[in-house]
Amino acid sequence: MVMEMDVKPVRSRDLALIGYDQATWILEVVFRAGGVYRYQGVPESVYHALMTASSHGAHFQKHIKNQYAFTKVS
Repeated sequence: MVMEMDVKPVRSRDLALIGYDQATWILEVVFRAGGVYRYQGVPESVYHALMTASSHGAHFQKHIKNQYAFTKVS
């Protein structure tokens, strides 16, 4: 499977990069402390809310971290 991941850097103490693939609803999060995770079944609206949140880290913790299944990529 080839994903068309749109990856963007974010200003956050915990998060470094956030990527999203519209076709598969996969959200990829790269953490500053290390680790890349892919969250499955994330609607585009949730991705947009994350990207426009005043605090990316707080929004991630509250609305994504324990809400969606994930796979650790590295």
